[in-house]
Amino acid sequence: MNGDDDNRFRPRPGRVRSDAPKAGQAKSFLSKVRKNTRLQQAASGRSRSAKSSGPGRAANGTSIVASGRGVQRGRGAAFVRARNLSNGWSHRQPGSRRVVVKSRSVRGAGKNGKAAAHLRYIQRDGTARDGERGRLYSAEQDRADGDAFLDRGKDDRHQFRFIVSPEDAADLADLTGYTRELMAQVETDLGTKLDWVAVNHHNTGHPHVHVIVNGRDALGEDLVINGDYLANGIRERASELATLELGPVTEIEQRRKLMAEIDQDRLTRIDRAMIAEAEDRLLDLRYEPGDLRGQSDRTMRLRRLGKLGDVGLATEHAPGVWELSERLDPTLREMGERGDIIRTMQTALRAEGFERDPMSFQIHDAAPATPIIGRVIDKHLSDELGENLTLVVDGIDGRTHHVSGFDPARVEGARIGSVIEIGPPDSAGRPSDRAIAGVAEDGIYRPSRHLEQAQFDGRVPNGDYEAFVESHVRRLEALRRAGIAERIDADQWRIPDDFQAQAVAHDAGRNARANIRILSTFDLEKQIGAEGPTWLDRRLVGAGASDLSVAGFGGQVREAMEQRRETLIERGDTVRQSDGRIVYRRNLIATLQEREVARVGEEMAAKKALPFRAAADGETVSGTFTGAVQLSSGKFAIVEKSHEFTLVPWRPVIDRQLGREVSGIVRGGSVSWQLGPQRGIAL
Repeated sequence: MNGDDDNRFRPRPGRVRSDAPKAGQAKSFLSKVRKNTRLQQAASGRSRSAKSSGPGRAANGTSIVASGRGVQRGRGAAFVRARNLSNGWSHRQPGSRRVVVKSRSVRGAGKNGKAAAHLRYIQRDGTARDGERGRLYSAEQDRADGDAFLDRGKDDRHQFRFIVSPEDAADLADLTGYTRELMAQVETDLGTKLDWVAVNHHNTGHPHVHVIVNGRDALGEDLVINGDYLANGIRERASELATLELGPVTEIEQRRKLMAEIDQDRLTRIDRAMIAEAEDRLLDLRYEPGDLRGQSDRTMRLRRLGKLGDVGLATEHAPGVWELSERLDPTLREMGERGDIIRTMQTALRAEGFERDPMSFQIHDAAPATPIIGRVIDKHLSDELGENLTLVVDGIDGRTHHVSGFDPARVEGARIGSVIEIGPPDSAGRPSDRAIAGVAEDGIYRPSRHLEQAQFDGRVPNGDYEAFVESHVRRLEALRRAGIAERIDADQWRIPDDFQAQAVAHDAGRNARANIRILSTFDLEKQIGAEGPTWLDRRLVGAGASDLSVAGFGGQVREAMEQRRETLIERGDTVRQSDGRIVYRRNLIATLQEREVARVGEEMAAKKALPFRAAADGETVSGTFTGAVQLSSGKFAIVEKSHEFTLVPWRPVIDRQLGREVSGIVRGGSVSWQLGPQRGIAL
């Protein structure tokens, strides 16, 4: 060897190390064998259950092991491993009481308001046994403090939600006690105390419990629950408690329950068993003299197949040989969901004292193509584990409508009895898009050219021309990311010939939910004698009764309009001439609104010890937004100064400015608010 240190080899002895990435302690050969064995068991269990008598059953009818999903991760993993060793879950054994458990984990629920919205709606009116508001309880308290619970979980990474629905819940002596025993057992399995609250619901055919669990354990760490425990562990504990209280399900009781499913318009346990046993959708139920025990099952299945055959979901090719439709599963699920919706609508109507023909029910799977106007008769969660809301509307067209998928913030003002309008998604182009297209020349939009034109026209509120043009540039940036606009340089944008149409289509794709507009928060009874302008007044001077049906809510609106007309005549705002014609005061709506606002303003002035001043059309109002007040003519924002206050029409955009300085221009019964930093001088 030469003396070049760069080429000199120096061995450095040390302990033996693994070349694999350092993901923890090296695993022994035995550990690897056990892991592979569990995975093979889980995979074989899933493959067997695909063609067996039902989920969780092997070919011989015995229970299979857990799925292998997250076996070594999360609290409850030891419980799951024990079920793997014992080869199955006890709630799948014959005689166990059936309990349906649905679970969901919601990230950041305390930070984005979802936790508060969900808690509010599971406590809504009509969910308790006596039809009253649902009562929140916990492990120790019969009336838990929901606000305190939300405050404890406001910073949690996630929140767990469960629905526990025992098949025989109506027979349980105490659903609250049952839930407390269940959660105590869950705490034992998970090895930690849980911060939870629950509400019992009796507003459906099957009583059930909503349980909400905050996302931290007793040590303040993130609560991570094993996936298999969520899927099966809670269900097993719930089944054990129900079986302990009511006793095992006897064979006679089990057959009675199955017989009750034969004529049901939904996916039943009989259907699931037949789908699992069918080979290429063919089911051979021909008579076998030696199978005496299977005769009753065969008879039950043949009766169910006769029902399915009547609706075109099964076909008999030969005596005892049936073919199941490929649409059997989705069709029966859809029929079951539709049946649940119809029962919900009928329950809501009966609570209001009405009866409607189910043929007049209209269930909307998407935003309605034509506007729906009517009265809200029910408002509930679309998915009981989520936040989106469903509205049931008694329409003026004589139909009862069911529309789902509303964000709670958009329907917060739509209370039971409110009159609303639900329409298709907004397809009108934005004013900014029209302005961009109008300024563009040969497909090129220049912000500098737009700024010159805006300064020449002089119509920008507060004179902040630069911010006005910057808002259009931000719009183009959003459309550039969607591939609609192209930025050439700092002062040039290329837009297509059909720019406005593409922008409208882009917005519709991002917000395809139905539009909702609250026409009146007052019911018909309050509108008849209201001092200010009402929805009935706008119909009297506008559309009249041309689109009202003679039955249902439409007929009630006709009667209310007649009574409202008589009220206006008594007050001198309307005149009935000798020939029977009705003449309304000129500017009736504006006159009634000014009268109501003036009266309410004077009443508030007496309490505030601050003079009230009405805002004139075209006037710039400024001050601190201190709250809102609901009048028959709509919702009004309270804007205060040091020496006076005023009431101006409210808009949703101002809600986040509570307690802050605001400025806007009153125009035609609305206000154009100028929010954010004001770099110009208010005029």
